[in-house]
Amino acid sequence: MTLLPDLDTPMPLSDDVFARYREEGFVRVPGALAPATLRHHGAEITRLTLALNRQDKPLAERSTYDRAFLQVMNLWRQSAQVQQFVFGQRLAGMAARLLGVKRVRLYHDQSLYKEPSGGITPAHADQYYWPLASDRTITVWIPLQSTPLEMGPLEFYRGSHRLAIGRDLAISDESEAQISAAMAAHGFPVDRAAYALGDVSFHAGWTFHRAGPNHTSQPRSVMTMIYMDADMRVAEPVNDMQRADLAQWLPGLRPHDVAASAINPVLFAEA
Repeated sequence: MTLLPDLDTPMPLSDDVFARYREEGFVRVPGALAPATLRHHGAEITRLTLALNRQDKPLAERSTYDRAFLQVMNLWRQSAQVQQFVFGQRLAGMAARLLGVKRVRLYHDQSLYKEPSGGITPAHADQYYWPLASDRTITVWIPLQSTPLEMGPLEFYRGSHRLAIGRDLAISDESEAQISAAMAAHGFPVDRAAYALGDVSFHAGWTFHRAGPNHTSQPRSVMTMIYMDADMRVAEPVNDMQRADLAQWLPGLRPHDVAASAINPVLFAEA
């Protein structure tokens, strides 16, 4: 399988991109990948997501969380083609520069497939789930089709990575209500925008975000990669989700170890 060149070739970022990421906790990067690249790899990502997810209930019978999307993690271990996509140097290099580190590792990848009529993704911060010792983490969100507002693109609470309220909440109806209220009370506006095919966004581990429902007749298929500072240490888990993550995504490691299991490869190292 030929690696399409834009996955590995560097893409410069302007000073404005770095400033917005530091100030707002997220940034969208238009045209980060070629539409042809996303069509080529997106078909395989979507195929595997539908084949490997274990959801068998109709939408109407699911919880709020399960109506949000179908999800499968670490697809790179299921397909050489997906591994080429996940291991691409362009996005990993952007992540390292935004984090201000010389090297990044993969925590895990995650496909997110919001079905037609799929529900909201409740407000939350990703780092609630991760037994990691610092906030040197970043997620790239990559739509595999153009994503208008009615399809439920990712929305960010601008500047919310500075707010500690809500960091103890898992994705749920409770998190949607409490975090949305806290954001409004503290003046962190929600920032929503459509994504053209090829646009991606990066957000910090403690940036609060959500997504609306998919009001269209087409699925919203997305791939994400979570990167972390290559020198990240494992933290003592503080909730059941973190204990599960430690066993699944950092196998064989213990608190204070470098977060460098066999399934956490370095994806970018500054030359």
